[in-house]
Amino acid sequence: MLGLSLTVAGVPAWAADTAAAAGKYAGTGGPVPFEMNLQPPATQIAHEVYDLHTWMMIICMVIFVAVFGVMFYSIFKHRKSLGHKPASFHESTTVEIAWTVVPFLIVIGMALPATRTVVGMKDTSNADITIKATGMQWKWGYDYLKGEGEGIAFLSNLSTPRSQVGGPGVAPSEKRGDNYLIEVDNEVVVPVNKKIRIVLTANDVIHAWSIPAFAVKQDAIPGFVRDTWFKADHIGTYRGNCAELCGKEHAFMPIVVKVVSAEDYKVWVAGEKKKMAALADDPSKTWTIDELKTKGEKVYTTNCIVCHQANGKGLPGAFAALDGSKVVNGPKAEQIKVLLHGQKTGAFPSEMPAWKQLSDTDIAAVITYTRNNWSNKAEENIVQPAEVLAARK
Repeated sequence: MLGLSLTVAGVPAWAADTAAAAGKYAGTGGPVPFEMNLQPPATQIAHEVYDLHTWMMIICMVIFVAVFGVMFYSIFKHRKSLGHKPASFHESTTVEIAWTVVPFLIVIGMALPATRTVVGMKDTSNADITIKATGMQWKWGYDYLKGEGEGIAFLSNLSTPRSQVGGPGVAPSEKRGDNYLIEVDNEVVVPVNKKIRIVLTANDVIHAWSIPAFAVKQDAIPGFVRDTWFKADHIGTYRGNCAELCGKEHAFMPIVVKVVSAEDYKVWVAGEKKKMAALADDPSKTWTIDELKTKGEKVYTTNCIVCHQANGKGLPGAFAALDGSKVVNGPKAEQIKVLLHGQKTGAFPSEMPAWKQLSDTDIAAVITYTRNNWSNKAEENIVQPAEVLAARK
C-alpha cells in the first residue's frame, strides 16, 4: 500500500514534466473523475507547488517507513519470548541530539524552497494586464483595469441549465454535460505567457477566487482589496470555483479562464469593445413602458432571479420579496438609489449589493419591470435611463 501510494503521488508529476518538456499541457484544465493528485500545473508557480507537494510527500513517506520500520523491527526482534530483557538506561545524549537536530534540518530543508515559492506567489508587480474580480452572490464581475483590453467589463454567470441541476427531491430532467457546474456564459480571456494580476474584492460576503491548475486561491473580502497573479504557460481553458462557503448557491459560481494566443486576444478585445459600444444605449433616449418591461425581464432573469425568485417572493428569512415591496411600489428615486448603491437593512443576513456596473438602460428597465409585474402597481411605474444617469452624479 505504501509503494502504491508513492507511485500514485509520483507518476502524475513525471507525466506533467514530460508533457511540459514537449510543450504540451498534460491536463484538462479542470477536475477529472477519480483524480487522486493535484491538477497538472499550467504556470511556473503551479509547477513549484506541485514539485513541493510531491517531494514533501516522499519525505514524509520515507520518515514514516523509517520510524515504523525501526519500531516494528525492535518489537519483533527483541520480544520477551526470545529471552530479551528491557534496557535499564533512562536517556542517551546522542539519541537526544539526533532526534532534535535531524527533524530541525528536515524542516529547514522543506521550509526554504516553500518560502521562495510563497514569496513568488505574492509578487504581483510588473503585471501586463490587471483585472478586477468582484465576488457576489452568486456570480463574478470582471473589469479589465490596465493593459490591453482596458475598459472591458462583464458579469460571469453559471451557464449550466437548471434542468441539469434538479433540486431537493427533484431529479434533473436533462443529462448533465462534461462541464457540469464549471461552465459560464462569459469567460475571462487572457493572453498566454503574460503576467495577469487579479485584484479581488466582494460586495456582499467573503468569496474566494480559485483556479487549481494555476495554484491560485485568494479570498475576496467586502471592503478590502486583495490581489494575486498568474502567468499561463499553455493555451487552453482552465476551470475553478468559489472556494469560500458564501451561501446557498455557493456551488453555482464557477470561474473559467480562457488562455489564448496574443493574436486571438487582440481579436477578442476588439470584438468585446465593439459589443460594448453596441450595447451602450443613448441615455437620452426615451423608451416606451413596453420596451422597458421586455428588456427588464431579461435583466431580471440574468441578475436578480436567483435571490428574489421568478415570482418576486424572495426567500423568507434570506432575501427580500419584491412583490408587494414598499420600495418597489414607492417613489422611484429610492429604488434607483438601492440599485446603484446597495442596501443593508439588517432584516436579512445578506445585504443587497450595488449594481452600478449595469448600464443606465438596464437599471431603468429592470426597475420598470418590477414596478409593473406580479401584484405591484406603483404610481411611478416607469423609469427612463436619463433618470438613472442623473442619480449616478
